[in-house]
Parts: sequence; C-alpha cells; structure tokens
Amino acid sequence: MPAHTDNALPSTFGQRVRRARERAGLTRPVLGGLVGRSSEWVKALEVGRLQVPRLPLLLRLADVLGVEDLAELTGEERLTSASYGKAAHEALPAVKSALTSYQFNGADEEPESVDELRARVREAWQMWHGRGGHRTRVAVLLPDLLADCQYAARVLEGSERRRALVALAQAYHLAQLYLSFQPAPELVMLTGDRSMSAAQDADSPHTIAGAAWYMNHVFRDAGERHEARVDLAMKAADLLDRNRGPEDLARWGLLHLAAALSYAKVGRRGDAERYWNRANEAAKRLGHGYAHPWLIFGRDMVDAYAITMYTDLVQSGVAVDAATQIDLAPMKSATRRSFHLIESARAYKLQGEDIAVVHLLKKAYAESPETIRFNLFARPAVAELATGNNAVIRDDARQLARDLGVPA
Repeated sequence: MPAHTDNALPSTFGQRVRRARERAGLTRPVLGGLVGRSSEWVKALEVGRLQVPRLPLLLRLADVLGVEDLAELTGEERLTSASYGKAAHEALPAVKSALTSYQFNGADEEPESVDELRARVREAWQMWHGRGGHRTRVAVLLPDLLADCQYAARVLEGSERRRALVALAQAYHLAQLYLSFQPAPELVMLTGDRSMSAAQDADSPHTIAGAAWYMNHVFRDAGERHEARVDLAMKAADLLDRNRGPEDLARWGLLHLAAALSYAKVGRRGDAERYWNRANEAAKRLGHGYAHPWLIFGRDMVDAYAITMYTDLVQSGVAVDAATQIDLAPMKSATRRSFHLIESARAYKLQGEDIAVVHLLKKAYAESPETIRFNLFARPAVAELATGNNAVIRDDARQLARDLGVPA
C-alpha cells in the first residue's frame, strides 16, 4: 500500500479541520474560543457528529486556522446553494421595497386610529403563528401595515404617538421574523434596530423587552460576542418588575431565556442552565396553561428551548432526553411547533439517528411547511439524507427534498 504522506488530504471535513488545527498548534478549547464555540463543538465537528458549518462560521474557522483556500477544508464537498444558501421567499422583493422606500403622506391626511392599527398587528401575529403559509400571508400585509404604522407614529402626538410606536415596533418584529433565514441579513439587522428605536421612543419597558429578545437573535446569528448579547437582555430585564403582573413576568423570563441561549452558543453550560432555570421559574409562576399571545412565552416554550440549548452545547443525550419528554401539541403556534421539531431532529442528528431525523422533519413539514422550507439545518440535512446509503429512509428523504425544493 502507498504510504500516507503529510500532503495528502484526509477524507472527511472533520479530519481536515483536525489536521489544520494541529498544524496551527491549537488545542480544541483554544480553537473553540477563537470562533466563539466550545471545545465540545470542535470535537463534534472533527469526529463527524456535526455537519459542515454555515458559510460565515466556515470562513471564520478558516481564518483562525490560517487556511486561505476553503477547498483545503471542504475537499471535494461543494459549497452548494442547497447546503449554504438561503432560499428566497417569493415576496422578499416586495417586503424589501417596503423597508427601503419612504412614503410621504399629505399633511392633511388623517392617520388610521391606533386601536385599528393594533388590531391589524394582532391579526398579522395570529397569521404568523397559524398553520399553513405563514410567511406568504404575512408578506401580503407587511408593506401597508409598516407604512400606516410609520405614518401614525410620525404625525400623532403624546400618548397616542407612543401607542403607535408600540404597534410599529411589533410590526418590525414581524418583518424581522419574515426576513429570518432569507438572503437579506442586512435587512434583519435593519428591522431589529428600527424596532428597538421605536420601543425606546415609545418609552415602553414591555416593548423594549420584546425588541431585546429579537435583537438577541440577530446578535447570535451575526456572531456578536455573548457578553454583549447577555448585557442587552439583562439591561432590558432590569426595566421590568416581575412581581407587577404576567406581562412583566413573561418578558422577564423571555430575556433570561435569551441569555441562556447566548451562553449555550459558546459552550458555557453552567451559565446557560442557570439562566434557563430563571426562565423556567418565571414560566412556572405564570401557570401551565399560560402562553403570551404573540411572544408565546410559557412552560411549553421554555421546555422546548432546552432542546436547542443542549444541542448547541453538543450535549446530544440531554437534548434528546428533553425532546422525548415534551409534548408540543398544546403550544399555541404552528411555526414554533415546527421549529422545535426541527431542533429535536438536530439533536438526534448529533447522535447519528437518521431515521428519527427524517421522522421529525416530516412532522415539522406537516406543522408548518414554510418554517422547514427556509430552515438552515433542515435543508442540508435533507439533501444529505436523500443521497445517503440508508435505504430505509431514502425515499422519505427524497420526498422531503422535493417538498423543500432542495436539489438531491
């Protein structure tokens, strides 16, 4: 047999990462710290329990490892749009135009009443959480809703202006959710910033807390350091009085859940669990049947996010345990049920249980097709399983690939 030379590339992505790490003289904890992940995450990547990361993290990994040509890490694995690209929703241009165009109504034009605007915002949130094409339905409403809320906030005065700003902030949250997993990261940051500005102008601690929850997601996706994410969440939480009533308590718990997820991203299990416990205590105080009407915070949501937390910590056994114990059926949001089913599939994928992965992704598709269609774990996972060697699930995976529009 020919001798293995140092110049020969190892056969898998994980082996190539390990080779580059050892060549750079980095330990797993050091490499993890430099890319904002844990040593367990690096180990899982190297032994093949994690998929090739998304392009922004892959580029950061290559930079830290001193790798100039990504092919040195990816080998023959192509950076296809199915794996790394974000599928674009058909209404994205219209939503983008609504966010980047400025309309100037006549000075004598009466704005819509704030009560009517708030009713329209509530209706849009109900559509977002309902079954079926939630993105498609909300995209139809967003352009006019944003324009009317903006106009009302511009021309009204006093308390009515502040109420209009609250409605505007919630409309921006919807736009931010619509834009998530779309090829428009700059617009996600834009809507997050605008919602926080509207919340601050409204001088509303409740609205600031909601904006901080969504900004925390933006910061995590952008790779912002966890200290900044946690600081934002805790500053917003300090504006609330958790003993005042359910609105304060739900948002207080939500922000501690945000901190838990931020710590999980960087492998700090103790801190993640500590903040998750605080969120859980808040949810318990609110009662088993409580769910915030549009933030959906409650016992079901906190339990479900334990799956995400432990999956990000690369604690697959604990994550799968959490997934087996939760009943998502009572959760009052089809989009959230679908998301948490996908997160359960991600946990099972860490353990190499591909049959469970396909089963859960099929359930997620049945709950909310547009949630899974634009999910950045589901798309490459389905592409991989549809072309894999497991004949038991191959047909189901191929059907899922067709449903999601993923080349396989």
